[in-house]
Amino acid sequence: MPRYYGYAGRILRIDLTQIKVKIQSTGKALMTQFLGGRGFNSKRIYDEIPKGVDPLSPQNKLMFATGPLVGTAFPLGARFNVSAKSPLTGILGDSNAGGHFAAEMKFAGYDQIIIEGKSPKPVYVFIEDEEVQVIDAEHLVGKDVHAKTSIIKEDLGEKTVQVATIGPAAENGVLYAGIFANLVRPAARTGMGTVMASKNLKALVLKGTGKIEIANPKNFWKIVEEIEEETYAHPQYWPRRIMGTTRILMPADRLGILPTRHFTSATFEHAAKVSGERLAREYNVKGRACFSCIVPCSRFYVIREGECAGLCGEGPEYEALSSFTARVGNSNLDLALKAVDLANRLGLDAITTAECIAWAMELYEKGELTRKETGGLELEWGNCKAILDLIEKIAYRRQFGDLLADGVKQAAKKLGKGEGIALHVKGLEIIQADPRGLKGYGLGYAVASRGADHLRSEPFIELSDDPERGMKMFGVPEATLRLAHKGKGKLVRYFENWCAIIDSLEICKNLAENMELLPFNRAAEITVATTGLPFTEKAMFEIGERIVNLERVYLVREGIRRKDDNLPTRFLEEPLRNGSSKGAIFEIEPMLNEYYAEREWDPKTGIPKAEKLRKIGLGYAILNLEETRLK
Repeated sequence: MPRYYGYAGRILRIDLTQIKVKIQSTGKALMTQFLGGRGFNSKRIYDEIPKGVDPLSPQNKLMFATGPLVGTAFPLGARFNVSAKSPLTGILGDSNAGGHFAAEMKFAGYDQIIIEGKSPKPVYVFIEDEEVQVIDAEHLVGKDVHAKTSIIKEDLGEKTVQVATIGPAAENGVLYAGIFANLVRPAARTGMGTVMASKNLKALVLKGTGKIEIANPKNFWKIVEEIEEETYAHPQYWPRRIMGTTRILMPADRLGILPTRHFTSATFEHAAKVSGERLAREYNVKGRACFSCIVPCSRFYVIREGECAGLCGEGPEYEALSSFTARVGNSNLDLALKAVDLANRLGLDAITTAECIAWAMELYEKGELTRKETGGLELEWGNCKAILDLIEKIAYRRQFGDLLADGVKQAAKKLGKGEGIALHVKGLEIIQADPRGLKGYGLGYAVASRGADHLRSEPFIELSDDPERGMKMFGVPEATLRLAHKGKGKLVRYFENWCAIIDSLEICKNLAENMELLPFNRAAEITVATTGLPFTEKAMFEIGERIVNLERVYLVREGIRRKDDNLPTRFLEEPLRNGSSKGAIFEIEPMLNEYYAEREWDPKTGIPKAEKLRKIGLGYAILNLEETRLK
């Protein structure tokens, strides 16, 4: 194989049906057109998973990929993407996680690992460089994430191997089960753990002894040192180091965007009791960083007294913390930490789990759901016992939990009520920020290729409420005003392309984007120094554009159109009742019109235009779209 810099240069295919292994070259065309990580996976999903494939059939493929900066000394590079067709949404599924798994994958010598087929019996896969073992895993069935990880390390006699595994929720067919590395680093959204379980695969285990070579060490270290200096001097450094993303909860409350009691309120009267500040002050004992990162934003906590005394763990992050506090009306921080810990151990996506519970609670509070229907559970806001009971019942598909185990969209259909307040887009539940008070984020939820998601665009600069910046970047002052809707199409397109680059380099979005450490020009510079390939600022923007458009073509092939790029009616018709964003609603139509114009997609259908695809090197997708239109 040719010599590669930055990249491992190899792709590993594992066919579990026939127990066959194949190693292929990554190829420079794939590198220069799709960069890595998310880009690699999205390209291969488009190429290799035909329209209409059942997500839980052997024909679906589960893909792990990482990027060219991972495994180097670059201080932001430690992430990996897991992708497949989603059992929860029926469209593109992928999720992203940090920690140490991604670096080990590169050291083992792989940019991408593709799991195909289905094993006839429970197994886990152990990869040590070029040696691939498919090992019996009958003894792992039913064990939680922590137990599986511990047992595998004991089996192999290797404490330092990296383990990505699933919990009982995936084994029981919960459609939003995740894959967990380093115990609590979840690739949790869109049901990738459920796909893994459908293949009878309990874990992917890595041990690598290789290294990543740098094309131009002098330039590489120059950029690394600049980024490290800027990171330490950045005003977000200490808040992120001390609180991680839990720092968001109090500002979200002040801005009137904290999704309280299932988005019926935008502020939580108990926000301070469940805040990142309180966690840092009373619970946290130590920080922890991902591989090569200089911001140890993850935290170890200990509960020292009360009914949960002795519980300890890592995290949580804002989404999980807000999920089991404000969203469900719970002010008990100890029990929120217990809920997060339980969801992680059982292998559940915290966001979807909390939405399902909050949806049921709202129906119960309105008198539209009875104790008989819930199996005796009293689902008042903040009922911690009921919340903990439901997390377990969902994971094991017991009683009322079985109804919620397919996600809020299907739960509402099966129950025959509550569809109007099932808060999802394209089947994926909305995150912990009210789009009525964050218009750019809301547009991002509506158009994101995996469903309601902020990480596909994360247009954080609208939080600045700085019209000068909006004018400078987009020629529209309102683009960076969070309560204005004008200019959001330009804003979201730009940030979607940026996030696609970050997800493909597989670096930390909190630093690279939110702290603005790696804009397109610098992303090009560090990637050139690392790989020796001729990336430019313009090429980087175009790669982002290419990834977003190819994902859209895949969605169109699966039946997605403009009508699906929408938000629940609560956000479109019910003004916010309180807080700093009081009175705001979400104006979807003008924002979509502007976004489609910026993307050069058909304004009536949301389908990319042929000339657009041709311009960005996706001419091969045009025929696919023409066939879709004819049908």
